[in-house]
Amino acid sequence: MQEILVLYYSHRGSVRALAEQIALGIHQVPGAAARVRTVPRVSTVCEAVEDGIPADGPPYVEASDLRQCAGLALGSPTRFGNMAAPMKYFLDGLAGDWVNGTLVGKPACVFTSTASQHGGQETTLLSMMVPLLHHGMLLMGIPYTEPALNATRGGGTPYGASHVAGADGMPVLSADETALARAQGRRLAEAALRLAEAR
Repeated sequence: MQEILVLYYSHRGSVRALAEQIALGIHQVPGAAARVRTVPRVSTVCEAVEDGIPADGPPYVEASDLRQCAGLALGSPTRFGNMAAPMKYFLDGLAGDWVNGTLVGKPACVFTSTASQHGGQETTLLSMMVPLLHHGMLLMGIPYTEPALNATRGGGTPYGASHVAGADGMPVLSADETALARAQGRRLAEAALRLAEAR
């Protein structure tokens, strides 16, 4: 069984909803399973810390999750066209994994959510790809052979799954957003399995 790490940060639930659909897509591929993890919030107060276990949802990511995964789906809400601070903080702490090549050659994809239609989804997705390239990961998007990519009036880009939450932060995905997130999960899992067979 090849485990794919679905790692995200979600503030109001939209990125978590995408992560759940990506995980469902992964589970649709025989021989693949999703390991869903999150990262803790960061604080402007240096002494503040999060509890060791989240109040709800998946557990916090650990170093072993990165070592053991066959692929990575990375998600964050958009903050001014970039990933949110908690995800950036987590990625900034991976120097040891970079030196050791923990993620080299593993497939990866990214996903996001914004409040507005033109709120920086694509720049966020691209900015999330940069550290993964430094780690030697094999990046994947969503091809236009996915019908929902041409039909969507909400989220969904060739760079990765996305959601338009609106000003109220509605975490309910549209049918097209759901289809694209699941397709992205399936595609990532299929690639991880093919790469595992080639080794």
